[in-house]
Amino acid sequence: FDFDGTLTKPGIIDFALIKKTIGCPLDQPILEFIAGLADSEDRASALSELDRIEFEAAARTEPNPGAEEIVHYLQAQDLPLCVISRNSLRSIKRALENFGKITEADFDLIISRDEPIPHKPDPDGIYFAADKLGHPPEHLLVVGDYLFDIQAGNRAGATTVLIDNATTPSFSVESAYRISHLHELKDIVRLGLPLQAGKLPNDLLEEFLDDLAIGSENDPTILIKPGIGEDTAAVDVSDDEILVLKSDPITFAADAPGQYAVLINANDIATSGATPRWFMTTLLFPSGTTGSEIRMVMKDLQSMCRQSEIVLCGGHTEITDAVTRPVISGMMVGTVRKKNLRDKRHIVAGDQVLLTKAVAVEGTSIIAREFADRLLQLGMEEAEIERCKQFLSRIGILEEAGIAGSFDGVSAMHDVTEGGLATAMDELSIAGNHAIRIDMDRIPTFPETDKICRLLDLDPMGLIGSGSLIICCSKADTKDLMNQLGKASIATACIGEVLEKGRGITATKGHRKVPWPHFEVDEITRLF
Repeated sequence: FDFDGTLTKPGIIDFALIKKTIGCPLDQPILEFIAGLADSEDRASALSELDRIEFEAAARTEPNPGAEEIVHYLQAQDLPLCVISRNSLRSIKRALENFGKITEADFDLIISRDEPIPHKPDPDGIYFAADKLGHPPEHLLVVGDYLFDIQAGNRAGATTVLIDNATTPSFSVESAYRISHLHELKDIVRLGLPLQAGKLPNDLLEEFLDDLAIGSENDPTILIKPGIGEDTAAVDVSDDEILVLKSDPITFAADAPGQYAVLINANDIATSGATPRWFMTTLLFPSGTTGSEIRMVMKDLQSMCRQSEIVLCGGHTEITDAVTRPVISGMMVGTVRKKNLRDKRHIVAGDQVLLTKAVAVEGTSIIAREFADRLLQLGMEEAEIERCKQFLSRIGILEEAGIAGSFDGVSAMHDVTEGGLATAMDELSIAGNHAIRIDMDRIPTFPETDKICRLLDLDPMGLIGSGSLIICCSKADTKDLMNQLGKASIATACIGEVLEKGRGITATKGHRKVPWPHFEVDEITRLF
């Protein structure tokens, strides 16, 4: 951070008065003017006057609104903090005495004009800070309210933020970001923080997609464009037929990854009412993988495609040290007649929210297959673990999606994947632009899933859950649909209702409102 006018309220130091007192032209920087004085006594006298006026102003200093809060926020993110200023160290320390919630000790480093290094706009101060903080300059965020702050940061290769304090600056300078208040830094800082494993957080995804403006704006044939909760794209290719496209990687499962890859991609195609038809895949294997291991994955993919009447039609295979375990990235294409396309934007208030099977079907299978030894140590019986492993056969939702898609009253379908039912419902609400009410007491959980989650201290609501299909259906068709699913031996529960337009989940438990759970990343990532 710059100090004066950045962490402190601007306008406390009267630079015009300083310049008049020492005889500095108004269009010349003070420190450069003093350094250019030929007589050493004149330099000392001018510097003394600068110190005096600056120190008196420091006694009147107040923190800029949000300064103390942003410092505490950054500390909570475990980020090192530095002040780099053309002010004297004495005046900076005096000004900090007027801060109520932060002190000099809250900064890892304070660089003042007393340091024997060139001042801003020279980048040497930024290089000095980078060296002391143990980070390359390009990892630093430089925040300042003046031309010199941004120039120094830019020249050092740092990311720069100009804070204009809700005014129009008297200078022009290019910065990576511009803000009016310090609290706006939080969103900028978040972009520079490492993300946890799992899906890109929905708020960031939405922001990035809005910036890119991709989809139907560029091509009117795109009927379903990228968005939160939109797992497929639908492209109008003829008078009566629509192509539905889907891509998804498999990163968690090392056992039977081919089955997961085909079903996870096919599931999303089916939620749009389409029939999965063609599959392409990129296979990435870590160095040291054997040819027989790769062949087994390919055979697994082909076997699963044949079972689902899908054509495995190509892709790419590579061994690379960029991955530590196999990664299968799939691309599925399906077709659907226009009248049968299911679009989440078509949900309406009053639709009933149905859930097939139970929560965390996929997570139960993955955990049993990847962490069987740990479960045995925790007291789970081998027969129970074997039953959980067989949950792999339940992660497809093609049959129930096909049944649901035949009902005109079904307005939308959404499969539960990474982040569990909690995340899936949030995504559905956003994609459908409707609030949703969920009765937590009606949400089904398999006993085996419940036991695994208790033993490993996981919440099944946030556990990856392919195999469960969320269906939004009109009240008039709900009973008949549930009967049809029952005849196909697919258990279904009515867990809620679509409300008015908007966003968000209202949850109840025991007839009382409770918070809807939120998971930054899938619960399974805590095991990996």
